[in-house]
Formats: sequence, structure tokens, C-alpha cells
Amino acid sequence: MNKSLDPALLQAAQSFADYQHNVAARIDAQAEARAHEDGARVGISRPHESAHLHVAGEAPYIDDLPELAGTLHCALGLSPVAHGRLTALSLEAIRAMPGVVDVLSAADIPGTNDCGSIIHDDPILCDGEVRYLGQPIFAVVARTRDEARRAAARAKQAVTIEEAPPVLTPRDAHACGQYVLPPSHLSRSASAGVHGAPANAAVRAAIAAAPYKLKSSFDVGGQEQFYLEGQISYAIPKEGGAMHVYCSTQHPSEMQHLVAHALHLHANEVHVECRRMGGGFGGKESQSGLFACVAAVAARKLRRPVKLRLDRDDDFMVTGRRHCFWYEYEVGFDDEGRVLGAEITMVSRAGHSADLSGPVMTRALCHFDNAYWLPEVAMHGYSGKTNTQSNTAFRGFGGPQGAIAIENIMDSVARQLGRDPLDVRRNNFYGQGERNITPYGQTVSDNIVHELVAQLEASSDYRARREAVAAFNATSPVLKRGIALAPLKFGISFNVKHFNQAGALVHVYNDGSILVNHGGTEMGQGLNTKVAQVVAHELGVHFDSVRVTATDTTKVANTSATAASTGADLNGKAAQDAARQIRERLAACAAARHGGKPEDVRFANGKVFVNGRELGFDTLVGEAYLDRVQLWSDGFYATPGLSWDKDTLQGRPFFYYAYGAAVSEVVVDTLTGEFKLLRADILHDAGKSLNPAVDIGQVEGAFIQGMGWLTTEELVWHPQSGKLTTHAPSTYKIPTANDCPPVLNVRLFEGPNFEDSIHRSKAVGEPPLLLPFSVFFAIRDAVSAAGGHRVDPPLQAPATCESILRAITAVQA
Repeated sequence: MNKSLDPALLQAAQSFADYQHNVAARIDAQAEARAHEDGARVGISRPHESAHLHVAGEAPYIDDLPELAGTLHCALGLSPVAHGRLTALSLEAIRAMPGVVDVLSAADIPGTNDCGSIIHDDPILCDGEVRYLGQPIFAVVARTRDEARRAAARAKQAVTIEEAPPVLTPRDAHACGQYVLPPSHLSRSASAGVHGAPANAAVRAAIAAAPYKLKSSFDVGGQEQFYLEGQISYAIPKEGGAMHVYCSTQHPSEMQHLVAHALHLHANEVHVECRRMGGGFGGKESQSGLFACVAAVAARKLRRPVKLRLDRDDDFMVTGRRHCFWYEYEVGFDDEGRVLGAEITMVSRAGHSADLSGPVMTRALCHFDNAYWLPEVAMHGYSGKTNTQSNTAFRGFGGPQGAIAIENIMDSVARQLGRDPLDVRRNNFYGQGERNITPYGQTVSDNIVHELVAQLEASSDYRARREAVAAFNATSPVLKRGIALAPLKFGISFNVKHFNQAGALVHVYNDGSILVNHGGTEMGQGLNTKVAQVVAHELGVHFDSVRVTATDTTKVANTSATAASTGADLNGKAAQDAARQIRERLAACAAARHGGKPEDVRFANGKVFVNGRELGFDTLVGEAYLDRVQLWSDGFYATPGLSWDKDTLQGRPFFYYAYGAAVSEVVVDTLTGEFKLLRADILHDAGKSLNPAVDIGQVEGAFIQGMGWLTTEELVWHPQSGKLTTHAPSTYKIPTANDCPPVLNVRLFEGPNFEDSIHRSKAVGEPPLLLPFSVFFAIRDAVSAAGGHRVDPPLQAPATCESILRAITAVQA
């Protein structure tokens, strides 16, 4: 904890830390009591392994690491215009500023000037074409961070740019056919038994023949990740030209490759390490690469450690975020609201480069169906190239943008028919044993949406509350209430098959303590806690006997990003594999020494039971060491059964699906457009949860974060200059504690995963972000009530006060 803080603040923090420690101790006591009964270490609520350090201010992040002697600080000089060509770069005046040691441009990069994740189209520093306002053009290295920032702020005086008109919106990019990647198309006709282009005619015929039709458009905004710890890298030169980079990243292996390419080194000469991040949400999957590369290039040239930590405003101006989407769709349906045919065009704002826009669009297309059987469907995805920051991964990775489009359609279909939206949604659910093939050809074999929604409908008193909402609205001319239930089905796995693999190392020391290293990264989501539980369970030891160390490219190589909600699935299985091998060796050793069969040896509660004897785990480990038994092991896991054709968009891209549903009730002030979430009821499918407390925390956090995306978090670019005007907390409104509803009921659906995931659990990082769809559609319900439910509300997302007022004006007109 920082001892220079005010004593009263320190005392308050310590008091809170003591309180948290006491709560954690109670949870631990309950967990140990249960574990003592059956030896289980999973399926138990435990506090986050670093929680006590977080609240005491003692969990070190990269900026907290002691700086080596001679450390320099870096800041970026950013483009003041959105589009054009850099014709001159005059850096002499900046080099002469106080404290400046050097100024680097693209010419100083010894290797490849590129940090593109998939397509090599993303320069580290501008090398001619200016692509967006905020693009890094040069890097200032100075004795202190303040001196570096002051010098970098003079970018406008140092650059000469021949300006060109910028393209800023996805609609404009689509209109001029400007994309970062070729379009993607996914079509299926169940009646004709075809997919791809041959299905398009059958889809259009189904829409034309349907009794009812709906044709409209819809806009959904982007979202800033707003991680608490900003982008940061600390590069330290090592012997022989090697480089050690501490980087706040979800993908250390990719950072290793990018830095190696920028420095013209081999991967084994670059060491990337990350103990923890202060949040990531996808924003540190690929986009931490630019900062790691700049810091490493500067450290290499100057032969001194270099730290690059972005200011929050610069973080907004340089990095990308969740893609905004614009949709045009046409749907045909019957008297019951069943969708008979649907065609949709999705256009995303990709930004100036491809980054991860291709797989984001693929996942959006694969989640347009959400929980619904769409017999005849044609989807067209375009990643619009704009002169804005290159958009990237964000929790859900395109899934939310795909699913909200069909949910908006379901809501509009219900209003056109005068039916309860829940009934229309239920009429379209995937079947169990029939009507269960997705547009991309995967069978939905684990469908629990019917049972889950029925449970939530009953426990939330949905029907009675809908009647109460109608009664309230009948007597309230200004305040209008709305209620909605929204389901979700979310596919779990990377769309790219070879990313679905992981490795781990487990060391058992001769005192019985255990050290684990795996390829996943900890960003507050509790991954290390779950992996430690898995290893403790496998070896039958107490949770406190296991310690998980920093993610490190010198320990587990070629790791995948901690993304796509696969962190615990992949790394938990890999760690379990390593621990299992050690347990089997120990069992063989115990049987050889004490008699009995190895398969009969039992490990539980820090004890080993063999041939009627009870040994301490540490005792057996000591005996195994004397017998020269290998007490460390590597583990590996590759998700089975996956297949994917990226050209036809057909196969089995997902190992399983996670399900959930939420009911939200809101009140809207029709004079101001303000809304208040009154109550939310959530039932989410986490399979056989590894840690219910951690999983419920993830559900709650995702719900509030997703609600922010759909209500208050609005990104605005100046229509002429292309400047992002909402680039700080003063103008960009994330949810606060006041936005949490006074009644928030969160439960986990009881039931194991149908697939052999880690202890039959399910991923819980991304799927719950779809739960706050219920908030948006509850607002839509209230807006509809303001017009007497006569007009389908043209509400766009985010549903800011202004957006709500525009929709109210439309329905009342």
C-alpha cells in the first residue's frame, strides 16, 4: 500500500481490507467445511486469489513494479487530422525540449513496422498515410513521463499533413464500398436443403410468401473497454540483444511475436510477462501490441529500460473498441410470430485496419440466430473501413451485435401482432430433437432454453408484473413503465480451430507446496483462482497449498489469447492434465512403499489414504522425492470435435452453448427521456460452476457493463474533423453504482454441461453480456406505452435520454 497517502484514507482502506479479509475467511471456512466432507475443491465459492491484495492496494500492476536505474519514459505524438498523407516530419524542436533523450519515427524501427493481428495492415508508427485522428506518428523518450508527454503534445507543430476527406461512419463506408476485408455471407434454406448463395433465392421467396412482413433498420453503438489500468508496457534490454517486456496484455504470445518482428529478432529472444491486468475486456488482446513494440524499439535503440503508459485521453484516441453496427433487414412471419424467412445486412465500423474485425463479424453472423430456429435466413456482413481507431475485441466479440438484431426483430414482430414478446420469442425457440440446426450447420444438442426461461418466468412473476405495468401506465401520463424478458444462447470456443489449445506446468515441491503456471492471463475475472481450485482438487490438497504465477512466454509457449470465454475451459483442462500425471506417479509410489493398488490410493484434504494407512500429502511427496519420482509435469489440452470452414462458414465452431435469460423492469420519464432500472431477475447457465461466487460476480458485472453499452455509453466523432469527442470520463458515461437496480436477483441455473468441459462447468465471461438486452427492450416497451402501443418504437442503441426522447416523439406523433 502506498504509504504517502493521507493517514485517514489509509485507515479507511485498511478497515475495508480487514472487512474483506473477514468475509473471505468466512467463505473459506464454509468452503473448507464442505471440502472436508467430500474432499472437493471445485464447485465451492472462494474469494478471488488476489482479493485481499486488491483492497489493500498491495497487488502490483506493471506501473507498480520498481523501476530499474536509468529507466526512461515514452509518450506518443498523435496525428491531429483524420485522413491524409504525412509529407514532412520536423522533430528537431521536440528533441531540444527539456528532458527529451530521443524522438523515434517509423524509420527507427529495425524490423517490420506493423502490429496487425491477422492482416499486416496496421503500422506501429505512421509511415506515410495518415489514417485517423490520434494515430501515433512519433514517440518521445524522456527522463520523466511528464517531460515526454509535454514534448509529444507538440505533435501539431512537428507534422505537415496533406489532408483528405475522412470516411467516418459504417453507412458511408458501405455506400462507397470501402471495407477492410471482403464481405462475408451466411445463408441457409431448410426447405431447399441448401446453404450459401443457392439459398438466397429460397429465403427471398419465403419472405415474399409470408402472411406478414417487416422491413426496417437499426443502429447499435460501439463501446469503450474502459479498463481501470490503461495500456502499459515496460521494456528492459537483456544480454545478447534480447528483450524482456512487462506488458498489460491478454495475449503474451502475440506480443512476443510482434515485438520480435519489430526488432528483427527470433521469438526466443523476446520474453513477455504479465502477472495481472487491471481489466482487459478484449481491449488488450491485440491492441497492446503497438505499445509493447514502441517501448521495445526505444529500449533497443537507447539500451535502457523504457516504460510507455498511456494517459486515459490518449488511450481513447489511439485504441479501438467494440464495433458499432448498422443493420437493414426484412423478415416474413406468420400469425404466431414464427419467423418464416429473414434477410439481414450488417455493416460494422471496423476502423482504419482489419485488426480482429473479420472474426468479430463471423461471430456476429453466427449469433444472429441467438436462441431461435430460422429456417430460411440470409446474412451479409461488411466490415466498413473508416478513418477512425481500428476497432477490436470486446467482451462478446461480435456475438452481442449479432444477437441484438434478432431480438429487436422479435420485439417488433410481437408489437405488429399485438402479442406478448415473450410468447413470440418462445414460439421461435430452437427445438429439442428437431428444428435444431443452426444456419452454420451445427446441431444444438444441449438446448435448455425452454426449461431455463420457464423457471425465470415463474420466479420473476413475469406475467403478474406485466399486468401491473399495464395498470400503472393506464393511470400515469408522464412516467411509463416497461418490462421485458430476453433469452440468450452463446457459443463457446474460438472460431479459429487451432486457437483452442492450452498448456500448463505444475510443480510439486518437496514440502508439499505446489506452483502452477499456465498460458491464460488474469485480468480480474478469477481465472487463476479457478485453475488453483482445479489443481488442488486433482491432488487432494488444501487450496492454500497452490500458488499460480505470472503468465510468462518462457514457461508455456505458443499460448492463445485469454478471450472467447475459454480461459478456464482451456487452461483448467491443461492444468488438470498436468496435476493428474503427478497424482498418478504419487499413487504408484505410495502403493510401492505401503502396499495396495495405485488405483485405490485416495487423495483428499491434504491427506493420502493408502492400504489402510493415512499419510500427509507432504510426507508422501518427501518419500517420492527420495524414490526419484518426477514431481513436476506439463499438461496440454485441445478442445475436441471442432471444425470450421472459413470460406463456406459451415461446421461446428463451438464446443457447447451457454444459456441464460433476464427480466428487467424500468420506468421512463417521457418529458426528459431519463430512465431508471427498477428490478432485474437473472437466471444464468454456468454448468456445474467451478466457483459460484466468482461466476455470479461475472454475471453481475457483465449485466451492468452491457447495460452501459445499450443505454449511456455513447461514442461521438466530430462529423468534419473526425475527432472522437467523447474521450474521457467527463463525456463518456459508464455505469456507476447508482445505475445498479435496487432489486437485483441473480441465480445460476442448476445442471452440468452436456460436454466434457472442466468439471462440467461452462464459460461465464462473455455470455452474460447479452442479459441486459432485457433492459433495452424494457425501455422500448415503456416508449411503446407512451404511444399507446400503436407504433413500433424506432429506438436506437445506446438508449440515451436523447435517443429515448426521439423515439417517444415518434410514437406519440
